Amino acid sequence: MRVTQITEVSKARVRVSTDEESDFTLYKSELRRFRIRQGEEIEEDALGAIMEELLPKRAKLRAMNLLKNRDYTVKQLQEKLREGGYPEKIITEALGYVESFHYTDDCRYAVNFIRNHVQDRSRRRIEQDLLGRGIRRDTLERAWDEWEAEGGSQNEQAMIGNLLKKKGFDCQAASLKECRKMYGFLMRKGFSGEQVCRALSQTKLSFEEN
Repeated sequence: MRVTQITEVSKARVRVSTDEESDFTLYKSELRRFRIRQGEEIEEDALGAIMEELLPKRAKLRAMNLLKNRDYTVKQLQEKLREGGYPEKIITEALGYVESFHYTDDCRYAVNFIRNHVQDRSRRRIEQDLLGRGIRRDTLERAWDEWEAEGGSQNEQAMIGNLLKKKGFDCQAASLKECRKMYGFLMRKGFSGEQVCRALSQTKLSFEEN
């Protein structure tokens, strides 16, 4: 494996690019320790020590330290390790390591997220947020099932009613323009058109028109 480029990442760390598309990040002191120079081959013993010992251990510790402070989805943790300059093979190994101890669990993450946000976000908004965090659709459905089995429930009509009250919105006195504006606001909050129309059913606006 030949080093094609060495790029400074910080005062202490550098990114080592190779001709085998297996880039990795080291401390500058480790460059000297393993005698790594741009344009030269990495010695076999040095490469083995880096890829089989140094970086796997470091990636696992990094993942563990991240999970000490908060939960991450597998995708979020994967992205964090990529930001750290770890090769994909080593990232996969580190993710497998923390998962083996159940430190990562996307279903558990999703259930906790639902529990924490079910009173201030619509179901569709919650699902969009979780899908954006890398939660799979089947895992998401399982999380909803587990949350509901715990006795969880959500009343989106009550949530919309609270938003209307907070906004001081008077359905009877509102103009057509004001009703349309409120409709758009509630839709952006993630509520379905059906739920919004039902909540605003007392207005003079028919949302099926135009």
